Amino acid sequence: MTWLKSILTAVILALVALPSGAVQPDEMLADPALEQRARDISAGLRCLVCQNESIDESNASLARDLRLLVRERIMAGDDNDQVVDYVVARYGEFVLLQPTTGGWNWLLWATGPLGLIFALIVAAFYLRGRSRATAQADPGLSDDEQARLDEILKS
Repeated sequence: MTWLKSILTAVILALVALPSGAVQPDEMLADPALEQRARDISAGLRCLVCQNESIDESNASLARDLRLLVRERIMAGDDNDQVVDYVVARYGEFVLLQPTTGGWNWLLWATGPLGLIFALIVAAFYLRGRSRATAQADPGLSDDEQARLDEILKS
């Protein structure tokens, strides 16, 4: 029974630690409201090393630097949009986990649906052409072939 309690305690501690991500205590801001703003901003920024994690979840040193940069900009008085704009200006739009749909990015967003529409049109023309094609008539056997077949069947 004690082993069950220890496993349960370990699971509960793991779940409690889960939301904290990779943010270290020395990075956190003293004001809880400002810290929450930093967490909200960090959740939308991509770790440039891990690429599929936010900087809030990543343990990479560059992610730590970005978390500190976000907190530094918040302490300087920037609002959330200004902080994100500052990071994007410094590292490029790739740092955003949710890229914008403006500028040339609309082409990237539209490629999937346009490709699907193109494939459906090509498939429709192909199927329409197949349904209109006339079936080739089987020429059958020539007289010599038919005579030879009859001989084979008789024997």
